[in-house]
Amino acid sequence: MESIQQVKYMRRCLDLARMGFGSTSPNPMVGSVIVFNDKIIGEGYHRRAGEPHAEVNAINSVKNRNLLNQSTLYVNLEPCSHFGKTPPCANLIADLKIPNVVIGTIDTAAHVSGKGIEILKKAGCNVRVGVLEKESRELNKRFFTFYEKKRPYIILKWAETLDGFVDIEPDTKKETRPTWISNQYSKVLVHKWRSEEDAILIGTNTVISDNPSLTTREWAGKSPLRIAIDKNFRLSQDLNIFNNHAKTLVIADKKNSITQNETLSEKIGIEFVDFPLDFANHLSTFFVKNKIQSVIIEGGAKTLQYFIDANYWDEARVFIGPKVFKKGVNAPILNKKNAVVELLGSSKLLLVSNIDNYYQ
Repeated sequence: MESIQQVKYMRRCLDLARMGFGSTSPNPMVGSVIVFNDKIIGEGYHRRAGEPHAEVNAINSVKNRNLLNQSTLYVNLEPCSHFGKTPPCANLIADLKIPNVVIGTIDTAAHVSGKGIEILKKAGCNVRVGVLEKESRELNKRFFTFYEKKRPYIILKWAETLDGFVDIEPDTKKETRPTWISNQYSKVLVHKWRSEEDAILIGTNTVISDNPSLTTREWAGKSPLRIAIDKNFRLSQDLNIFNNHAKTLVIADKKNSITQNETLSEKIGIEFVDFPLDFANHLSTFFVKNKIQSVIIEGGAKTLQYFIDANYWDEARVFIGPKVFKKGVNAPILNKKNAVVELLGSSKLLLVSNIDNYYQ
C-alpha cells in the first residue's frame, strides 16, 4: 500500500505535469520530482513535444548530483524506453544509479509498455508502480484512449436554451453569424478548451450559417487543427475557417474525389471517406494516422447527433443559457442524468461522461 510520503510526492508530479496541458501532444503530460531525506531536491515537467522529458528536467535541476544515487525519483508515468526525439529516460535513470523509482502508472503504448520498468529493474532499481494510478490515468485520458482504443478522445460541446434549442430556425436568420445563447465567460472557456485539444470538428451547415473561425482568439494558447465535414464541396474559400490563422482539413465524400473542386487551396488538406460516415473505421484510421489524440466537436446539432448515435464520444460539455426560443433547431438528445452541474455567470454548464466508453 502506498505511503503518505509517496502520495504527497506523486501529487506534486501530477501538479507539475498539468503545466504542460495543451503543449505536449502527441506525448503525454508528465511531471517528476526527486526526493532525498524526505525533501525535494529536483523537479521538472515535460513542457512540449520535442523537448526534454520530465525526468531529464528534474535531474538537471538537482544542484548536488552526488545525492542522486541516494534518492528516490517520482514520476506519474513509466519512463520511456525508446529513442524518439529524445533519448530514453529509463536508461538515464539507470546510468545515474538512482536507487528508487516510484511510478504512477504503466505507459500502455506498445512501444513502451513495461519496457522502461524492465530496464530499471535490470539496473537494480527498486521500482514501485501504481501510486495514485487512477489519478495518473485520468490526467492522460487522451493519451490512454488513443493507444488503448485506437482512436482519439472525443469531446462534444454545444449550447442550448432552457427549452432545448441550439439555434433559431435557419430561414429566420438575417445574417451569417452564430445565435448567442450563453455568455462571454462561456466564450473564453470554450477558447481555453480548444487550446487543450489536437483538433476541432464542425459540420457543413454550421460553417455556412455561423462562419466561425474555430481559433483561440480569447485565450493565449495554440489553435487546434480545424476539421470541416464538407461532403459535396459546398464550402466557399472565403469562409473564416479557411483563413491562415490555423490549419484546416476538409473531410469529403470519396465519390467526389475525382470531381473535387479545382480551386481548393493547397493549404487545405482533404481526407476522402465513405458517406454516410463510418466513424469506427474511416475517422479512427485517419485520426490515428495523423496522431490526433483528442477532438472537440462543436456542432451543429446534426453532426453532434451523429457522434452520439454512433456512441463515439467520451464526454459532453453542454451550456444551458437563460433564453427561451419556443421553436428552432432541437438540441442533440443525450442522457444527462449523471451530469455534473456548474454555474457560469447566467448560464449552467453540464459535464457528462460516457460511462460506456470510460477508458479505465
